[in-house]
Amino acid sequence: MTTETAVQDSVDIFADEVLENPYEAYGRLRDQAAAVYIPARELWAVTRYEAVREALGDPGTFSSTAVAFNPQMNEVLKGTTLATDPPDHQHLRKVLSQNLSPRALRSVKADIETKADTMVRELAEQDEFDGMQDLARALPLNVVVDMIGIKDPEIRAKILTWGEAAFNLLGPMNERAQNSFPVAKELFDWTHNIQVSDLTEGSMGHGIFAAAERGDIAYESCGMIIHQYVAAGMDTTIASIGNAIMLFAEHPEQYAKVREDPALVPSAFNEVLRMHSPLPATGRKTMRDVEVDDVVIPEGSQVALLLAGGNRDERHYPNADTFDVTRNPVDHLTFGYGIHGCAGQGLARLEAYAALGSLAKYIKSYSVSDFTRKITNTTRSYESILVTDIVRA
Repeated sequence: MTTETAVQDSVDIFADEVLENPYEAYGRLRDQAAAVYIPARELWAVTRYEAVREALGDPGTFSSTAVAFNPQMNEVLKGTTLATDPPDHQHLRKVLSQNLSPRALRSVKADIETKADTMVRELAEQDEFDGMQDLARALPLNVVVDMIGIKDPEIRAKILTWGEAAFNLLGPMNERAQNSFPVAKELFDWTHNIQVSDLTEGSMGHGIFAAAERGDIAYESCGMIIHQYVAAGMDTTIASIGNAIMLFAEHPEQYAKVREDPALVPSAFNEVLRMHSPLPATGRKTMRDVEVDDVVIPEGSQVALLLAGGNRDERHYPNADTFDVTRNPVDHLTFGYGIHGCAGQGLARLEAYAALGSLAKYIKSYSVSDFTRKITNTTRSYESILVTDIVRA
């Protein structure tokens, strides 16, 4: 199938109604073809599991230099691991990842579990609480700012707002993105002017400057890497913990399984990530004409890899719309795949396992009486989740 005869769809994947609930639109696109042209955004959507995974694993063809869906932000992101292809990617990734390796994270595991245990134990004593504000946001914020080593209380208070603005700028240059530019610039200015003395000794941030001292990276890369910790280190984890709280409320029989067997927490979290990817789509640019099934995507095209669409592909996951905590879909697409797989996924898992394990430990059952969605250009999350009818364990 040539470009001229390829399937086209009139959907705007960045319309508010699609950002709020992408599954109907993504499912329709997936049923039509593995690659569908979207004239409304002048991009190609890769829709099916195998095609998305193959694209993620082929940076030579699907370049991360267009990870954002607007040229201004892709220009800003030059030199970061997020938007850099091999061979430069490996050097930056090594420094970014060394403090997020399984070995490095072992030293913070107990602290994360203690923080989560304390939070949830106190929340379980209340008649109601906001699952987003009091747990999904509170835990990652507490963990990440301490790990980076941010001392200044005024900066710590701005981190969540900065992170949200950064994700808004990964989408199209709409009003939401334009309004986020001044906020994101604050983060950019802070990270690119930061000094090692601003960070706690022994922290990850301090370690990045130590890598520059050793000559492992250039000094100008230090701010870029810290920028990624802040911009990408929390929003998706926050969204995923919130999604878990909602899914357990919607499927109490699945929550009961986790309570009966806490060893299911990792499997349950993988299923949460498969059911609701906090980043429904990510951007790429084709470096050559590439055939996806029988469709040719031309060189130089903006591509949207529909992670949330691939995660619901019945060709790969039978009963894909069913939430099953025993499924354990370790190959879900939410954390990406290949060299650009999420560097912080180990930390995200530690935080989520601690939060969900503590919920199962202290709360026998609960309901959600009200919730509000948060619409952003690239992440899918909640603004608030009112947890009520709490039965303490």
